[in-house]
Amino acid sequence: MWSFRNRGGVKLQYHKELSSERAVVNMPLPRRLYLPLQQHIGAPAIPVVNVGDNVLKGQLIAKAAPGLSAPVHASSSGTVVAIEDHVAPHPSGLQQKTIVIETDGRECWAELPSPITDDFPLAVTPRELNSRVAAAGIVGMGGAAFPSAVKLDLKSRYQLDTLLINGAECEPYLTCDDRLMREEAAAVIDGVRILAYALEVQAVIFAIERNKPKALAAIREAARQEPWIQVMALPTRFPMGSERHLVLACTGRETPARKLTADMGVVVHNVATARAVARTVRSGEPLISRVVTVSGRGVREPANVNVPLGTLVEDLLAFCGGVHPVPYKLIGGGPMMGAPLPSVRVPVVKGTSGVLALTADEINDGAESPCIRCGKCVTACPCGLVPVEMAQLVRRGDLQGAQAIGLQDCVSCGSCSFICPSHIPLAHYFNFAKGQSGALDRDARRQDRIRALIQARNERAAREAEIKKAAAAARKAAKAAAAAAASVTAEASASAAEASTRQLEETT
Repeated sequence: MWSFRNRGGVKLQYHKELSSERAVVNMPLPRRLYLPLQQHIGAPAIPVVNVGDNVLKGQLIAKAAPGLSAPVHASSSGTVVAIEDHVAPHPSGLQQKTIVIETDGRECWAELPSPITDDFPLAVTPRELNSRVAAAGIVGMGGAAFPSAVKLDLKSRYQLDTLLINGAECEPYLTCDDRLMREEAAAVIDGVRILAYALEVQAVIFAIERNKPKALAAIREAARQEPWIQVMALPTRFPMGSERHLVLACTGRETPARKLTADMGVVVHNVATARAVARTVRSGEPLISRVVTVSGRGVREPANVNVPLGTLVEDLLAFCGGVHPVPYKLIGGGPMMGAPLPSVRVPVVKGTSGVLALTADEINDGAESPCIRCGKCVTACPCGLVPVEMAQLVRRGDLQGAQAIGLQDCVSCGSCSFICPSHIPLAHYFNFAKGQSGALDRDARRQDRIRALIQARNERAAREAEIKKAAAAARKAAKAAAAAAASVTAEASASAAEASTRQLEETT
């Protein structure tokens, strides 16, 4: 097995003991749910309800936009009281269009698709299964929120042979996947079998870090009757859960730059995604809730909570006893790759794996000082990059130079920032630079599109001018031909009249 010992990664203080022994509890229904139209990578969903409409639990309230997108469903029954801009769970604090539902407390379900209860092979085709997953709005629940049906359709473009289930959960504090594997191992394995059926692969690797022995035991027991599912115990080292590095660790296949793991024949799905797929196939239920870890020493009662999507972080923290003392930092997701939350008024969305209230003592923070050229960031980078050099280029505004030495290969794991003795926020520089590069690329594509449209317009105008010229020439030629014909006719008439006159004269 490949190990991060050969390339980068860091050892962390995981603090998982704060919530790892807390069984999943259900969050009481809040008074209002705030459901953003974009809880996934791709285009925002399109509302299919209006203000004042009564909706049922599980009802479609926003359909997927054309292209890469995912639908949104009501997490409970109630009334749509607003479709408005609301602060998003993003460090920018920007707002996005959100459907607000005032719940009625009755939890009345909408009519759901018929459950598929038969054992394998399923009564539906893989294509029909993909359509059901897409209609349920299921996305990657490890944080990336990539529409799962799109991943399931990769088999149409790639030669796939392996499904890799990511149970590493390498981020500190987070234990929601750990609890799912321990409490719902049978459902998770059922979801794995469904995903393998949809992808039409024969090999499955279920990867779990060794610091989750109870989860390993539960999954091995649940998969005991499935010899084609290999449960693999991985070293505990961050970022083991990164998709490319997980594939390398489990299969020895290294994914080249600008390529997908699918190019290597492997598709990766998260534990919670597998469980969500099993739920939608076996009961017809769309993705309307998820398990979230609430942890950090700023939380009175750390917990793993099954939360209706759209619940405000404010309500979730209140359910966990509130915060004390006032947290130094509030993070959505894990402390390494998660994002600071701009407010407690942001909602829990499909990609929210954790809400962390961290005290100052838990933050590896300090005043930034000059780089001492120690090289620790280079040693820690699991992608084999040179963060110190990239950071210098980004500071100088040389984005092309940073891209030339691997900026786009950075997975934003934060290992370089964590290990830096000068507290230089390297990962923030790289995320900023990637955002700027993306904006420049979009501008370049837009300019190319504008140039293409202008060229197409000019070509169209030239064609239209040629057509008009040809039409004018044709009209002129037709006019000339008509005039010539008229002249000939006139001459023939004159000749006939003259002949007739002569004949008359001769007769008389």
